[in-house]
Amino acid sequence: MDHFNYRNGELYAEDVRVADIADAVGTPFYCYSTATLTRHYTVFDEALAGTDHQVYFAVKANGNIGVLATLAQLGAGADIVSAGEMQRAIAAGIPASKIVFSGVGKTAGELKAALAAGVHQINVESQPELHSLSEIAASMGVTAPIAIRVNPDVDAKTHKKITTGLSENKFGIAWEQAESVFAEAAKLPGIDVVGVAVHIGSQLTDLTPYRAAYTKVRGLVETLRGQGHDIRVVDLGGGLGIPYDAENPPSPAEYGRMVKEVMDGIGCKLAFEPGRMICGNAGILVSSVVYLKKGVDRSFLILDAAMNDLIRPAMYDAHHTVIPVNEPHPGDNMAPVDIVGPICESGDTFARERLMPAVEAGALVAFRSAGAYGAVMSSTYNGRDLIPEVLVNGADYAVVAERLRIESVMDRERVPEWLAAPLPGDMPREASG
Repeated sequence: MDHFNYRNGELYAEDVRVADIADAVGTPFYCYSTATLTRHYTVFDEALAGTDHQVYFAVKANGNIGVLATLAQLGAGADIVSAGEMQRAIAAGIPASKIVFSGVGKTAGELKAALAAGVHQINVESQPELHSLSEIAASMGVTAPIAIRVNPDVDAKTHKKITTGLSENKFGIAWEQAESVFAEAAKLPGIDVVGVAVHIGSQLTDLTPYRAAYTKVRGLVETLRGQGHDIRVVDLGGGLGIPYDAENPPSPAEYGRMVKEVMDGIGCKLAFEPGRMICGNAGILVSSVVYLKKGVDRSFLILDAAMNDLIRPAMYDAHHTVIPVNEPHPGDNMAPVDIVGPICESGDTFARERLMPAVEAGALVAFRSAGAYGAVMSSTYNGRDLIPEVLVNGADYAVVAERLRIESVMDRERVPEWLAAPLPGDMPREASG
């Protein structure tokens, strides 16, 4: 469910006409719904009622500080994978004490920053990281609370580029090495081993891989306790999918029931790191039609949005439903078009032979389910602007990320001195008499 619906023949974001936002900020732009963010967070959190738990929103899904501040007010913590994401979370009002730091490549500088800020937990993913963290924490005179992320070698049955729980993936400690690494960590200075962490992938649409991974983790917790480890936290990650097209992912309620069945009586605080499930359907990307180009074999709907704005279709062959902002009439003819952007790459294609009603140049269209891994993955490729982001709240809206024009991007660039000086052949000549 989301709060982007037609009303009197026009698309609204909650109580705001999408066309009004387009008039004010120009296209393309992202638009997020406070009501949808609130509903999705609340539904997920309530599905875990009766457990001792904390929800840490995965900042990598959408790092806009307006979105993060909305979730902070609802009680969310933050799951981060960089010091930059930590800065975003803290700026949005999420205290460091509600931040979990994940990721396979944390640098020494990032670990120092996390310890100095006092983050709640660091999820360690390798032995080199464990030893680096121990040395840093000891040198700072602090103790680092850690969970060790284990790789359960469970196939999440999702896209190969977003699965993280197979032995061939770069994430976590190999299952066969887990017990020895926990034993090693327990002896290191500056380290407090508080928990076990797991995360098997993103956009999961079946509970079976979750149940398999969580069951293995529960067994590991019981084994570790038997070996004398004081395991107080089980971090179960995120990854619950959303319906982009014909998917039928489990509901948060179904997920919550499964978690309670597997973890019943474990006596640990449970941590969750949802991202896409909270924000995916809470955002749309709005674009204008530039041209309708009719070729010999197919027609192209050319938009002013491009793969630098929304890279998921190019990177993952991902589906996004595209709808006109002006509601089509029931009798409108539908025709197949390739929906493309202006970037000089054939990969700048959002959809092939998608059935669409007739739209003219200047018409607005909206990409649904664009709130996750949209703006956060955008770039200035082909010398394009970073586009605005807008947050709607009832009948109000605010620009929560200004358009970053290419002139501002160029401000960080410099011409070296040897090119800035005039070349000999460019010296001015004396005027002839």
